[in-house]
Amino acid sequence: MRHDTIVAGVGMIKFAKPGASDSYDQMGAAAVRAALKDAGLNYDDIQQAYAGYVYGDSTCGQKALYHVGMSGIPIINVNNNCSTGSTALYMARQAIESGIADCVLAVGFEQMQPGALTSHWTDRPTPFDDFDAACDTLVGHAEVPLALRYFGGAGKSHMEKYGTELKDFAKIRAKASRHASRNPLALFAQELTEDQVLAAPVMWDGVMTRLMACPPTCGGAAAILCSRNFATKHGLDTTVQIKAQAMTTDYASTFESRDMMQVVGYDMTAAAAQQVQETSGIAIADVDVVELHDCFAHNELITYEGLGLTPEGTAQKFIADGNNTYGGTFVTNPSGGLLSKGHPLGATGLAQCYELTHQLRGTAEARQVDGARTALQHNLGLGGACVVTLYQAA
Repeated sequence: MRHDTIVAGVGMIKFAKPGASDSYDQMGAAAVRAALKDAGLNYDDIQQAYAGYVYGDSTCGQKALYHVGMSGIPIINVNNNCSTGSTALYMARQAIESGIADCVLAVGFEQMQPGALTSHWTDRPTPFDDFDAACDTLVGHAEVPLALRYFGGAGKSHMEKYGTELKDFAKIRAKASRHASRNPLALFAQELTEDQVLAAPVMWDGVMTRLMACPPTCGGAAAILCSRNFATKHGLDTTVQIKAQAMTTDYASTFESRDMMQVVGYDMTAAAAQQVQETSGIAIADVDVVELHDCFAHNELITYEGLGLTPEGTAQKFIADGNNTYGGTFVTNPSGGLLSKGHPLGATGLAQCYELTHQLRGTAEARQVDGARTALQHNLGLGGACVVTLYQAA
């Protein structure tokens, strides 16, 4: 018997630049307290917890949660690169759906350092060895930082296949800034024009400017999931339900296709989206609002097609027609997304959950999508894992 999974409470703190935030444990604890307050629950009501982070020692989850309570519950630490927050959410939902637990916490946090992401282990193979080799072969440009080569390379592949232009990525970044200007929790709330994005310092000539990449960010976010019976018994808000969720990892096509779009997870995204459609019986076309993984404007563009928001090869027209924003077919990243809201790796997936929960409750204030009843979340980590979650309002 599968149990309905209710999103009973969500919490998030405003993200900050590296060096300007509290420590990871304080941020995680603050997000949990906010989620408990939102749900109207006490920490003693939580039966299990999943804590997500990428850069930290083992049991950082305990360090953060012990500030809130020490009740002896299982605390499981999760690390799945940029999809870590959604992986914690995925595991929490499985506990509810299976009946193992009735009330479960997922929390994500990250205290990041300035500059490009780097490995802290130099005496052993990295999970990216095969990905780096593919990037070297397909992209070259060793002078460009690897993360930019990955996602810029994917965008360049799309440009070569379908005639996408640099200005299309600039339009996505400008859209993100317009949405973020309505979000008091966004790190960068200043509106940008397409021309300003194009005039930013060039990171890769003809492919990317600095404003097309998300910044290193610190922050925390949390969600409390429960069964319908638990929610009814405790008088909790049952507005938002997770209808379906899928996690995928890499396929052989990641490397065999010799295409940077696949190296950064296009097939993982497409497969996960297809799975949630089949499980829920809800078509992607029926989605009202989307939070997707826009670590680079390039990834947002290819994800439109990977998720099935628009057919493959049509993202340029999708953007030009305004179908990615208010008044269009799908409002994508009303929060401002990773590009403007920020991207603290372990917290990102749960910040997406926070946004979509408020959208479906109708409590997103100035950024509210009118009549939002069905929401889609996409969170991607290289190495790799992709989590797609479908929410629906009661």
